[in-house]
Amino acid sequence: MSERHLDIRVPAINRVEGEGALDLVIHGGRIEQLAFRIFEPPRLFEKLLEGREYTEVPDLTARICGICPVAYQMSAATAIEQGYGVTVSAWTERMRRVLYCGEWIQSHALHIHLLALPDFLGYENSFAMAADYRPQLRRGMALQRLGNDLIALFGGRSVHPVGATIGGFFKAPDTQQVSALCERLSAASDEAIDLVRWLASISVPKDKQDFASVALSDGDNYPMFGDRLTSNAGLDIDVAHFEQHVIETQSPHSTALHAHLDGKPYLVGPLARMNLAYQRLPSDIAALLDELGPRFPSDNMFDSLLARGIELLYALHQATDLLGDYVADSQPRITPVPREGRGMAATEAPRGVLYHRYDLGTDGLIKSARLVPPTSQNQARMEQDLANALEAFGLDQDRDSLRHHAETVIRNYDPCISCATHFLRLNIDSR
Repeated sequence: MSERHLDIRVPAINRVEGEGALDLVIHGGRIEQLAFRIFEPPRLFEKLLEGREYTEVPDLTARICGICPVAYQMSAATAIEQGYGVTVSAWTERMRRVLYCGEWIQSHALHIHLLALPDFLGYENSFAMAADYRPQLRRGMALQRLGNDLIALFGGRSVHPVGATIGGFFKAPDTQQVSALCERLSAASDEAIDLVRWLASISVPKDKQDFASVALSDGDNYPMFGDRLTSNAGLDIDVAHFEQHVIETQSPHSTALHAHLDGKPYLVGPLARMNLAYQRLPSDIAALLDELGPRFPSDNMFDSLLARGIELLYALHQATDLLGDYVADSQPRITPVPREGRGMAATEAPRGVLYHRYDLGTDGLIKSARLVPPTSQNQARMEQDLANALEAFGLDQDRDSLRHHAETVIRNYDPCISCATHFLRLNIDSR
C-alpha cells in the first residue's frame, strides 16, 4: 500500500492471522490457473499511524503481530532514529540484538514443533504427533518458553512487549535477572543442538527450485539488523533504496500484496538468510553443520525446516554471549529532538526482511508510513513454489494428497499463524 493513497486498499501489514484458500485449474497434466487466496480484511495500520506521536509507534506496530512484535518495534525504532539522526549507544545495539534473539527462539520453536513437523512426520497435527514424540515436543515448548522469557526480560512482557522505545529501552534489567536467565540459556544449548541433529535427520521432499534469496547484510554478523539489502543474484543496495527495487501490487484474488524485486518473485526468511550468511555463523555452529554434511546454500525450499533450527541455536548462543559480561546502563535511552525528515530501516523478523519508512514532522508527529512485512514479500514466491511443487509432486495424485502437499508448501513459509494452522480449502477444476 502506498503511504498516501487508498486505491490499493490493502495494507502490507496484515496476514498475521487469517484463512487461506487455494484454487487450481488443471488441464492436460498442467496447472492452468493457481490462486492462493488470502481474504482477511485490510487493517489500515499505515493510515492509523498518521498524526500519532513518534513515541507511540513502537507499541502500536507491535500490535500488528502477536508472534513477532519485537520485529515491528525494532524496524520502527531504527527507522525513526534514522530520520531524527539519532545514534543509539553500543549497549542499546547489543541488548536490542538480545531482545531479537528471544523472538527468533520463541517463533522458530513454535513453527518447527507445532506447525511444520506434523507435515513432515505424517501426522494431522501436533496433538496426534505427541503420542509418539512427546519428549521432542516438550523440548520444543521449553525452548519457546525460554524465548518468551528472554523477550520479557527487556520488554516487560513476552506478548506485545513495552520495554523498547525510540532511542533504547525504558529500563535496563538488573544483573540478577540477567544472570538467572543466562544460566537457562547456557543449559538449553545442548537441547538446541539435539534439535538441530534431529531436524537434519528428518526426510523432507527433494524439491529443488530456482529462486532469489534476499536478506540484510550486517558486516561479519549473521543478519538481524543491517543497512544493506543483498541477494544471491548480485543485489547489494542500501536499505534506503528498498522502494526503488521492491514493488508491491494488488492481486485480484488476495488481500495480501504481492512484492517483486526488480520485477521477479523472491524469498526472504530463514532459508534466504542461511543461503546468504551461513559463513557468518559462529565456529561451533559451523562445525556442527560440517559434521551434518553440506546443506547450504540450498535450492530446496523444504530445507527451511533445518534453517530455522540452526537459527534457533544461533540465537541461543548469541544471547548468551551478549549477556555474558552484562552491566546495566544507567541511561538506557536517548531522547531524540524531532525534526523534519524521512527515516527508513529494515530488520530481520523470524519470517524475513521487515521494512519500515516514516515521514516525520518537527512536531514529533508521523506524517506518513510505509510498512512492508515478510509475508507480502514471500507471497509471489509462495505461489510460484506451489505451482512448481505440485507439478513435481504429480497432478494425478488424489485430491487429499494434493491438498496436503499444498498445505505443507504453504506452512513451510510460516506466512502467519492462522494460515499455518487452518485447513486449506482446495478447489480443483480438473478438465
